[in-house]
Amino acid sequence: MKRNPVMPYALIAVLGLTLMIVISFVGLNQMDQVKGDHGGEKKEEEAATTDPEKIYSQNCASCHGSDLSGQVGPSLKTIGSKYSKEEIQGIIEDGKGSAMPAFKGKLKSEQIKSLTNWLSEKK
Repeated sequence: MKRNPVMPYALIAVLGLTLMIVISFVGLNQMDQVKGDHGGEKKEEEAATTDPEKIYSQNCASCHGSDLSGQVGPSLKTIGSKYSKEEIQGIIEDGKGSAMPAFKGKLKSEQIKSLTNWLSEKK
């Protein structure tokens, strides 16, 4: 009997397609697991975003210095004695001059309030 020369190629093609499908499903499962792992971190991160020191270090320290001493922006070490709590909140929300940007759309209202309370205690 004569063997069919196409048969080995057909088997390889079927095996290859099957392997690709299996690997795709495994990859989808791993992608769901990765999304699930990062979801827990995001919840912790969202809960910690009302920490005024963290908010300050992420948004303000580049201009006002990590120790509130000022760099590009003015020192904030005694900001609570210069401005009232409402004035500080207004500056954070609306900015001041051309150098201080407005953070009203960038920070949530509870973050602005937390940062305002923390800065108003600096006297």
